[in-house]
Amino acid sequence: MSTEEQILRLDLPTLLRYGIGPAATRRGVLFGEGAVAAAVTLDRLGVQPRAVAFLAKIVRSGGTRYAAGLPEPFPVADASRTATDWLANAAAVARSTDDDETVARWFEAVAEILALRHRTAGARR
Repeated sequence: MSTEEQILRLDLPTLLRYGIGPAATRRGVLFGEGAVAAAVTLDRLGVQPRAVAFLAKIVRSGGTRYAAGLPEPFPVADASRTATDWLANAAAVARSTDDDETVARWFEAVAEILALRHRTAGARR
């Protein structure tokens, strides 16, 4: 089994529930392995880094609950369902603008990792 396959076994909805909010006990894992797992997932679903960065801006501007209510956060249907699930789990524990900021920063981290994957994939071709 590849390292990617192992990282994809992480339960991102649960990590978001335990990595956001005042009782966040898994924030380090969320921003570490969780961000990598999200980037790999979105890469496999064909999402561009700029779309993830834009979603982070939406979270920062409107809040996690608002972003969770978007009908299509990404142009790809499977990716939209995935992001909606992540956002719904984060929204379940996000209680403040600080929590929304944490969610936005997480999506920004995912976007950066995804961009790095795209750059290094281009270099390998």
